[in-house]
Amino acid sequence: MTPEEFNTAVLDWFDQYGRHNLPWQQDKTAYFTWISEIMLQQTQVTTVIPYFERFIARFPDVQTLANADQDEVLHLWTGLGYYARARNLHKTAQIVANDYYGEFPQTVEALEQLPGIGRSTAGAVLSISTGKRAAILDGNVKRVLARFYALEGWTGSTANQKTLWEYAERNTPQQRVGDYTQAMMDLGATLCTRSKPNCQSCPLQNHCTALKLGRSNEFPHPKPKKQIPVKQTIMLLLQDDQHQTLLQQRPPTGLWGGLWSLPEVADLRDANNITGLCLDIDSAEPLEPVRHTFSHFHLDITPVRVRCNNLTDCVMEGNPTLWYNIQQPQNIGLAAPVKRLLQKYTRTSK
Repeated sequence: MTPEEFNTAVLDWFDQYGRHNLPWQQDKTAYFTWISEIMLQQTQVTTVIPYFERFIARFPDVQTLANADQDEVLHLWTGLGYYARARNLHKTAQIVANDYYGEFPQTVEALEQLPGIGRSTAGAVLSISTGKRAAILDGNVKRVLARFYALEGWTGSTANQKTLWEYAERNTPQQRVGDYTQAMMDLGATLCTRSKPNCQSCPLQNHCTALKLGRSNEFPHPKPKKQIPVKQTIMLLLQDDQHQTLLQQRPPTGLWGGLWSLPEVADLRDANNITGLCLDIDSAEPLEPVRHTFSHFHLDITPVRVRCNNLTDCVMEGNPTLWYNIQQPQNIGLAAPVKRLLQKYTRTSK
């Protein structure tokens, strides 16, 4: 199958079956495309749609986003996870607004220099918003190509990444590049899915090597497994007599960077030393443990509620703190498990 036959088959399928009414497709600007592409990393379309709509309603253009406080950006991102994406989004908006006069760069190489934008995202932004020829290789496209060519081995290896980019570049057309970009993403998301691919509806079925071999479910090969470590922490729900909970802002980089979280200790006996507060640890109330899973480890959280009656004027040492009232919540970015703990253990406080 020649590259021309490949992309023609994909585009013909897209015209009839592809997705044409997604919110970010209604105005294919570089800004809208960029926001959607960043949100769609590691996240499904159905999850992204309401986040995208809320985000664009508040930040309709790159200048508005650049002028926003990071807390508000993280607040609107809460629940999407991978919060470095939001921090990089904010940084890139400031660079585009200040250094590029609000206009996104017009080459893949220049886009790749911006925080949080890799080669595939740069290709998607450029091809969809300008029609310039640029290949993409997101997770969906990797899966389509790995099956079509029956690529052995993990797609994330250096050698296979190089091979996949060669396939992607080879099959990208000169015309209708934006439609082709969307078509390949749609193909992977709706037909060439991780499990139970719908091969009989695929426009590439007659030439797909994995299908010919009867091995569609084997490709792409998974990353070699290694045991995910488990880490443990104690999160302190320090609540005053108004049912407000003390939150601490995390450092700008690292786990949940820049988000607001509950103070953490490894050992409850160290709570006073770490928080800088005088707490009645004997009255502490251990609550139901929860597990939060990241891509590279599990975090087992033991929430412990400690009633605090005279702490309103106290200030913890180190990072900024605030008293959070879930009945009148501030617009701040919250780590997902922290948000769930606040909802569970502050609404019912007596």
